[in-house]
Amino acid sequence: MRTTIPGPAHAAPDSPQRNRPRWDDLPVPDDTANLREGPDLNEACLGLLPLIGVWRGTGEVVYPTIDGPFHFGQQLVFAHDGRPFVSYEARAWLLDDDGKVIRPAARETGFWRPQPDGTLEVLIAHGTGIVEIFYGKARTLTSWEIETDAVARTATAKDVTGSHRLYGLVEGSDLAYVDERAMMGRPMQPHLSALLHRIAG
Repeated sequence: MRTTIPGPAHAAPDSPQRNRPRWDDLPVPDDTANLREGPDLNEACLGLLPLIGVWRGTGEVVYPTIDGPFHFGQQLVFAHDGRPFVSYEARAWLLDDDGKVIRPAARETGFWRPQPDGTLEVLIAHGTGIVEIFYGKARTLTSWEIETDAVARTATAKDVTGSHRLYGLVEGSDLAYVDERAMMGRPMQPHLSALLHRIAG
């Protein structure tokens, strides 16, 4: 099913013509972050349609066990290959007070898996040795809430025991999210927040 969506107010001007880098010579459909290109979005994923795209912006990281707050830049990619799940990738970089890049920061990748009963299964692996399984659901047509059911850590990973995330389209179809974490012996509390603009899709 080909779906046409209006351009968001704060998107990059050429976002409808842009996509994530792709391998056109794959023998199977590659992921696409642009609903105008590639395979049709699977019907099971229609509730995630507003997320499909490449998003980039800035955010803030805080926690009692760090010397923050720190500012970061971030790119999120929500893409699909026509099957009943959405692939997800996030890359961040730390920023100084003038907005200049200091160094690469957190990376995570995974899959959002909508279920017939309306629930979401979300799997996210972090480059820091943490793997999380979230369950959640759509709160509205443009907002989603997920919370960890299980967290696995390698021997060298930080002591993270839980996460709660809320994603939503705001302010003319920008993407905002907040991430609360329970870690380092502390109860669940705010850790990350960001406001991202569509740059592709």
